[in-house]
Amino acid sequence: MTTRSSREQPPHEPQRPRPEYSPERDRTPAEWHRPGGADSLAERRHTAGAEPRRSSRLDPLDGLRDPHDPPCDVFLTGTVFLDIIFTGLDSAPVRGTESWARGMGSSPGGVANMATALARLGLRTSLAAAFGDDHYGEYCWDALEQGEGIDLSLSRTVPGWHSPVTVSMAYEGERTMVTHGHEAPHELSAPNCPPRARAAVASLVPGRSEGWIADAARSGARVFADVGWDDTGRWDLAGLPDLEHCEAFLPNAAEAMAYTRTDCPRAAARALAEKVPLAVVTLGPEGAYAVDGGTGETADVPAIEVEALDPTGAGDVFVAGFVTGTLAGWPLADRLAFAGLTAALSVQEFGGSLSAPGWAEIAGWWEKVRTLAHQDPSALRRYTFLTDLLPGAARTWPLRRAVPTLGFRHPV
Repeated sequence: MTTRSSREQPPHEPQRPRPEYSPERDRTPAEWHRPGGADSLAERRHTAGAEPRRSSRLDPLDGLRDPHDPPCDVFLTGTVFLDIIFTGLDSAPVRGTESWARGMGSSPGGVANMATALARLGLRTSLAAAFGDDHYGEYCWDALEQGEGIDLSLSRTVPGWHSPVTVSMAYEGERTMVTHGHEAPHELSAPNCPPRARAAVASLVPGRSEGWIADAARSGARVFADVGWDDTGRWDLAGLPDLEHCEAFLPNAAEAMAYTRTDCPRAAARALAEKVPLAVVTLGPEGAYAVDGGTGETADVPAIEVEALDPTGAGDVFVAGFVTGTLAGWPLADRLAFAGLTAALSVQEFGGSLSAPGWAEIAGWWEKVRTLAHQDPSALRRYTFLTDLLPGAARTWPLRRAVPTLGFRHPV
């Protein structure tokens, strides 16, 4: 049975302390989706030489690029789901009754959450995944390739395999999910040889080793890894053999303490830094804590207070933000702050890949938060590194996101 990564459903979302900013909550679907173009999905997907539209014009690696660089910045692989999100529910569905939702969205989910978050932050992202041989798969392929500019040259459509689907119902800041799917043939969902890349993101599975992770590290990629919940209950670091190929390990507090047999997440991070060059532990409402095992440097950055609507994909967005800052060469504390900020912005929107922020959203937040009264100056100073980095908050580029239906037949 196909399962979803635990990083799409972290056991927490950023909550506090300051600075604080919340957008308007009661948005209609038209306000948080922009419908696609007039052509059919198949026509857009197979148009030769079509230039994919990107969600940002800011290149975080500008000035660091060289003609001999790898063709992509980040490579990742995994399962793509079709996510259908119902919003505007007054309460949880009750057995034997019909509930009407005031809003609905659809978007690629699963590993697509991470890929979308990376691409919207301006990184050249390559995804190897299996796609269903159905309209859902066609829609997800188009949304990622044409809508987000993600390289899918290593992805494949699997004949006769249907797309995994998750229906998510969001209410009262929580959600309920129902998923159906079957495993794709493994040889079609993971590449035999990963492409050259600056970095790779891996989701470690207890008791399993993925050959591509070692290959990526040998080719010079900096490997960032998260991990899912260990259903076996063993919580043994020896059961994560691919950890030896990773530069950074980013578990949440519960996972980190379970693997290190500690009762303090900061102690867990220090213990993990003896196993991996960089350990990053997310601390829920306390933010995140990181330890550089090579230099001994530590960073402790609090979370941003937000009014969370949907935590879907927040863990993926955090990792994407941290990868971006690392490849750009930022100080450790700035990387933690940026990762926490992007995750905080994402939980104020519905959906996984739908909610991943781009530079315009980040710039808009920074512009807005500095105008709010009663802000803690010390909290604002934590984010002053954004000033010279961000574009203007005005959206001068067409931000295309997944549409609230699976695609319109005619122009809208």
